[in-house]
Amino acid sequence: MSFEKSLADFVCYLASEKGLARNSIEAYERDVAVFLNDLRHCGVEDFNCVEQRHIVEFLSMLKAKEYAATSISRALIAIKVFFRFLKREGVIISNVALYMDSPKLWQLIPEVLMSDEVERLLVQPAVETALGARDRAILEVLYGCGLRVSEVCHLGIYDVDDTFVRVFGKGSKERLVPIGKRAIEAIDHYLLHYRGKVEDEKDALFVGKSGRPIDRQLVWKMIKKYCKQAGIRKNVSPHTLRHSFATHLLDNGAELRVIQEMLGHASISSTDRYTHVSNKRLREAFHSYHPRG
Repeated sequence: MSFEKSLADFVCYLASEKGLARNSIEAYERDVAVFLNDLRHCGVEDFNCVEQRHIVEFLSMLKAKEYAATSISRALIAIKVFFRFLKREGVIISNVALYMDSPKLWQLIPEVLMSDEVERLLVQPAVETALGARDRAILEVLYGCGLRVSEVCHLGIYDVDDTFVRVFGKGSKERLVPIGKRAIEAIDHYLLHYRGKVEDEKDALFVGKSGRPIDRQLVWKMIKKYCKQAGIRKNVSPHTLRHSFATHLLDNGAELRVIQEMLGHASISSTDRYTHVSNKRLREAFHSYHPRG
């Protein structure tokens, strides 16, 4: 059964047998449609080929795009109900979503890359090509400045100087974030050799082949590609580089308030979770290497 036919039958089932309100049905339909589109991007065309990891990666993508926890939870519920419907209709042999809990996991300790994994990732783009030069600069800014992917996508050509990046974060709040030497060098290489003519000072810094500003989906796919090339098996998203930026700063002695300012967190409690990441890594190191661990 095609994705379109299954979705149409599912909507009919929700309306006729579940008796859900129209708004709820539309929300379920929208969430499932986005998930099915993501499956197609992953090359999955058969419901029986869907694995639990596809659902987890889809939810991770929503989180990286800064969807609210309630929206992610609703999407998972919609997927669970949809797969329960498919099992009932005999479309699938087994229900891969059956034992997936509501995503309280989004409140857990974030995934981070080790320093050597970051280095392996950053050297993957071929900087002698226009695409590779741009991608290297994007990766260097994501990790080197700890920016949100939406903030990187909206950077203007003159938002970067030799010491700071001017960022417009959540709620259009402006902040200045220090930028390191390697990120500056990567941006300069991209601009000097491969960036097209700048028509206006408001032009985007990072653009696609069409000359339009890059979007979050492009950055997501780009990181997945380079992680695969680097042999990194963790579930890495643009937000993972932001987490890694904060954790590595903390590991090397930076104060939590300074990290809060650079990340643009309104509350210190949002930044405080990185102390748990650092403590977790200390415990792991102790148990791995101490003779009485």
